[in-house]
Amino acid sequence: MTFRYLLFFIFFTIISCKSDETTVANDANVDAEKVRDSTITGADKDKNGCLASAGYTWSKVNKECVQIFSGIGLAPVDKSNANDAIFYSYVFFSEDGNLAEVFLAGSEDSIILSRSGKPDPWVFGAYKLVAKEGYVLEKSGKPIFLGDGEAGSKITGSDIPED
Repeated sequence: MTFRYLLFFIFFTIISCKSDETTVANDANVDAEKVRDSTITGADKDKNGCLASAGYTWSKVNKECVQIFSGIGLAPVDKSNANDAIFYSYVFFSEDGNLAEVFLAGSEDSIILSRSGKPDPWVFGAYKLVAKEGYVLEKSGKPIFLGDGEAGSKITGSDIPED
């Protein structure tokens, strides 16, 4: 009688272990399928067709996908803690120059500022973009970002000491 219980116990253990291995294998296949589906090129396009994984986002002013960091970079005026990361804002202009689209650091959406003519600043609500030895972005009359007016990434220093 004890032998039967032992045999039953061994048989039950083998069956339950095999069932767990099958479940684990099936779970692994499902996870692999999810990863494969999410890594298909172009799978992360937004509603405008911009490829987010390549750093593209939709520009309302230019009506095309742009890499934000290729715009005119504006550094924050307040750099209170030099050890913290510095988050730039970026500006793109319309072809005629009367619209300025600003991608503010930490904001999901851009803001569009407009001007009536060449010497005037671009304005939207409390924001004003002034062309003054580069660009200054003000909010409620206080400068919050500024830049030299050059588009794209810039090398500001080097790790190689000069001779």
